[in-house]
Amino acid sequence: MSMESITVADGSAIRYISLGQGRPLIFLHGWTANAREWLPFASELADRFQVFCWEARGHGSQSENAAVDADIERMADDLQQLIEHHDLHEVTLIGHSMGALTAWEYMRRFGSARLAGLCVVDQSPKLVTDGSWRKGIYGDFDYHRNQSFLARLQEDFAEGVLELVALGNNPRSRENYERNSRGFQQMRDYLRSLSPAPLIQCWDSLTQRDYRELLAEIDIPALLIYGDQSQFYSTELARWVAEQIPQSELHIYEESDHSPHLWHRERFIWDLRRFADAL
Repeated sequence: MSMESITVADGSAIRYISLGQGRPLIFLHGWTANAREWLPFASELADRFQVFCWEARGHGSQSENAAVDADIERMADDLQQLIEHHDLHEVTLIGHSMGALTAWEYMRRFGSARLAGLCVVDQSPKLVTDGSWRKGIYGDFDYHRNQSFLARLQEDFAEGVLELVALGNNPRSRENYERNSRGFQQMRDYLRSLSPAPLIQCWDSLTQRDYRELLAEIDIPALLIYGDQSQFYSTELARWVAEQIPQSELHIYEESDHSPHLWHRERFIWDLRRFADAL
């Protein structure tokens, strides 16, 4: 399946895969991931929707371009240019982790005029915690801890990312990391194939953002999917986000981590299809 691309305002090429016809769905992947993460889901939905799986700047097959400017504002601009390039309307954005932040930044900058719905998969509107906010990463990932993590990424990017996943709130992840499971070995090999510089810049950008006040302003229906054993976030956060977004529908998937859609693939496809059909 070949990648298409558009050239955006700063000369960067934004790559994506498109499938199907119908009302548009745009899948936005998480930090360090790529367009192909969403393909198993997109292919199932392409029978009645026009589906786009984009690859955020500095990620995936673009990561060889270590000079690319990969902050969240640029990503939101890229998303707007993709939407305008294809003249899309009534778009449903589906964002996992960083993808949800991208969707929120897009809505902050461009509103919801071209959108019909939003699906958020396991994300907090503010990653870094402080004295008044305990619903970010781990519940206690404050400014100083984030600065230490950024330094660790400079030292050993791949291992730093794996430690972030392993040392959180999911004991199974920690056990798999400590025994160096096949899954962690594969993730390590993949992460070592990426160019760290734009991804570190991207993380720094993500951890400076705060979308808490935006949530109450979201004026389109939102489907919220969270894992009950997320490495990073609590079910308390999931319920808080649902309370903030006026037209929200929350599903907490049992026995699933930060990627609940991977643990319950058929359920997620069913929930998303039903949600998008109803818009």
